[in-house]
Amino acid sequence: MTENAQQQPPATAPELPTQYAPSEVEGALYERWVERGYFDADASSEKPPYTVVIPPPNVTGSLHLGHAFEHTLIDALTRRKRMQGFEVLWQPGMDHAGIATQNVVERELGKEGKSRHDLGREAFVERVWKWKGESGGQISGQMRRLGDGVAWSRERFTMDEGLSKAVQTIFKRLYEDELIYRAERIINWCPRCLTAISDIEVEYQDDDGELVSMTYGEGDETIVVATTRAETMLGDTAVAVHPDDERYKHLVGKLIKLPLTDRSIPVVADTHVDPEFGTGAVKVTPAHDPNDFEIGQRHSLPNIAVMDEHAIITVPGPFQGLDRLEARSAIVGALRAEGRIVAEKRPYSHSVGHCSRCKTTVEPRLSMQWWVKVGPLAKAAGDAVRDGQVKIHPQEMEKRYFDWVDNLHDWCISRQLWWGHRIPVWYGPNGEIVCVGPDEEPPAGEGWTQDTDVLDTWFSSGLWPFSTLGWPEKTDSLAKFYPNSVLVTGYDILFFWVARMMMFGLYAMDGTPPFHTVALHGMVRDQFGKKMSKSFGNAVNPLDWMDKYGSDALRFTLARGANPGVDVPIGEDWVQGSRNFANKIWNATRFALMNGATVEGPLPDAADMSATDRWILSRLNTVVAEVDGLYEDYQFAKLSDALFHFAWDEVFDWYVELSKTTFMAGGPAAEVSKRVLGEVLDVTLRLLHPVVPFVTETLWTTLTGGESVVVADWPKDSAFRDAGAEKEILSLQDLVTEVRRFRADQGLQPGQKVPARLALDGTPFAPHEAAIRQLLRLQPEGESFAATATLPVAGASVALDLSGTIDVAAERKRLAKDLAAAEKEKAQATAKLGNEAFLAKAPDNVVDKIRGRLAKAEEDIARLQTQLDNLPAA
Repeated sequence: MTENAQQQPPATAPELPTQYAPSEVEGALYERWVERGYFDADASSEKPPYTVVIPPPNVTGSLHLGHAFEHTLIDALTRRKRMQGFEVLWQPGMDHAGIATQNVVERELGKEGKSRHDLGREAFVERVWKWKGESGGQISGQMRRLGDGVAWSRERFTMDEGLSKAVQTIFKRLYEDELIYRAERIINWCPRCLTAISDIEVEYQDDDGELVSMTYGEGDETIVVATTRAETMLGDTAVAVHPDDERYKHLVGKLIKLPLTDRSIPVVADTHVDPEFGTGAVKVTPAHDPNDFEIGQRHSLPNIAVMDEHAIITVPGPFQGLDRLEARSAIVGALRAEGRIVAEKRPYSHSVGHCSRCKTTVEPRLSMQWWVKVGPLAKAAGDAVRDGQVKIHPQEMEKRYFDWVDNLHDWCISRQLWWGHRIPVWYGPNGEIVCVGPDEEPPAGEGWTQDTDVLDTWFSSGLWPFSTLGWPEKTDSLAKFYPNSVLVTGYDILFFWVARMMMFGLYAMDGTPPFHTVALHGMVRDQFGKKMSKSFGNAVNPLDWMDKYGSDALRFTLARGANPGVDVPIGEDWVQGSRNFANKIWNATRFALMNGATVEGPLPDAADMSATDRWILSRLNTVVAEVDGLYEDYQFAKLSDALFHFAWDEVFDWYVELSKTTFMAGGPAAEVSKRVLGEVLDVTLRLLHPVVPFVTETLWTTLTGGESVVVADWPKDSAFRDAGAEKEILSLQDLVTEVRRFRADQGLQPGQKVPARLALDGTPFAPHEAAIRQLLRLQPEGESFAATATLPVAGASVALDLSGTIDVAAERKRLAKDLAAAEKEKAQATAKLGNEAFLAKAPDNVVDKIRGRLAKAEEDIARLQTQLDNLPAA
């Protein structure tokens, strides 16, 4: 299994420091990898491609545990594929993050007593670029700390020249194909960010508000409507009822008085109204509600906007100039004074949309915006998954994807910001509209102006899989590395990002989807399963844990919790445990090197190996095959767990310990085991490398003398299996475990030596007597040996002389007391289970619990009685 051609055995036995100090090796190792170009991707290579894009973090951001989690998974995939001989491109880069970045820079200006309007658009954008150069992108350095094997020479930014060209190109193509249009519609408006935001940038939560029922009209033409946004009644242009609602048929078509105004509004019949909900009548405010807008379109109602961009009332009268919330209270008060309030419910919990960036309550607002007609694009995105071109993993997430793409509304892509890709449309003095491509000159002359809006950030990041490769040019990189092999991302941006990349990739790349597989992971949570948040006080800076325990420890903890599509709990204790695992790998390899473990030469013939050697090689090949299968199924938690238990339990705790007596004895058997141990460690370190790259690099290069494990060959299953050896060592483990358990039950310390007589002749244990004595701290029996306890195990027996090692009388007293308690527990449980009246009334879970208590009591009785029987006479 040692296939790496670069591997050369060291001339002399290498040495390792007594302790592993991550902080002393990680930074230098990473820079060495980068300097040697291990992570570069060559478009001219004849190797098969393996491409993954980094979900571009915001330029405003810093590494949080979610990033660290996702990057660990991607890095593991790409490191393995690189070792398997693929030309790997892990594409790095960052997103300009329009709203978030503009907010940051505006806050900085605010500290100077200025606003962006004081600078003007051009100077403000220059200021943002300056901030980006000085303060943005700190996450790049943090990615290096984590060990991300990205192609830094290909790093991209969503507003660099090439990506800006891609944005202009696809905008023009969509515009010419009538898939981009400009229209006045209801949008989600943030009065704080002063921009439109898309549906998926609105976070809904239950807020306490008020539900007010009030009367419109007079006398027999009175009708009751209810609202949680009383301030919008100033813009009402109708009341709607269901066409079949007999209560209101006499009012349909009539005009009724709108309170607090000098207007009358019609009563219209519309099937959108639910006659069973509330009074069956709804107020219609087309300029401030998406459903009302649709009703207004069907009935040719006027659109009356009552608020400006800051959510301040603009309607002339007593409420003009009030904030929407102030106006709400004032209007309810005025209606109450007129006797029009018939019911008030406070608090009234209802779902309210908030800006995902600043948490301000979103205001539905009629606005002229640019839109993508998503119908045909979304259909293609859905079909690509349905026909198997793209696989979503885990498969149960497909339903969520289809629920989204099959019901997409047209996408509002214009934002009232200054930072971002400016919409490439010019307006002429006579109403002309010209869309300009990247290689075209914009129209010149008096009266021509460019649209002031910029594009939604997701518009440019939706092009990421191909714009980063040089599209719209037909580059070698595009030909080599598109489509991506896999997209690894959180299920939370399945709608934000994945669906948009699918739509744009299929459209721009002639029906070729942007990736073959979408591997979805969950969110990182604290150890109690609670969402991490600064406001909750449970947020963790991953750099703190990396500083304290090393990057490998954090990575291994995250990978070990990564079940597909499932949230990942993490606590500091678990990271500390992973640090202990790294130390275990270090100490075991150090022991192996000190005892002559080697990778030099071919493996000895199986006939020359001991059962222990054949067992570990058989298990090693099984684990290689298992880990390969789990990688292909994106089962990071299972593969990490398999590697953990194989390395710690089987290699370190059993094979290394069993080999000690062989090494001490010397001779040909020791030389064979040295080569086997070297092979096992070589392969195990390579298997572990994608998840824990730093410690494995240090150990593997020391063990093998190879250039770097980063470019070593990925292990292959040699198909060597030895069921007989596995069965023999499993029996040996059972014997050792049984005796250890007995020793512990007798209160013996792990290192305490006890005289023992072993009867192993004719059993598989005979060749292992020296190892058994070493593992169990069993001394030769001696002349005065007296067998005070005998343990029969699988045809063998282990007789122990415990005289002088324990207080037999005290031990008998303790065991007798525990036995009596167990028998009492058994009697109580048996009585309850024998009571028919109790069984008839008790819930199933209670009965099951008592049955469990009975089984546990019976088990304890058997164990305690055996211990008593094995004690010498007092």
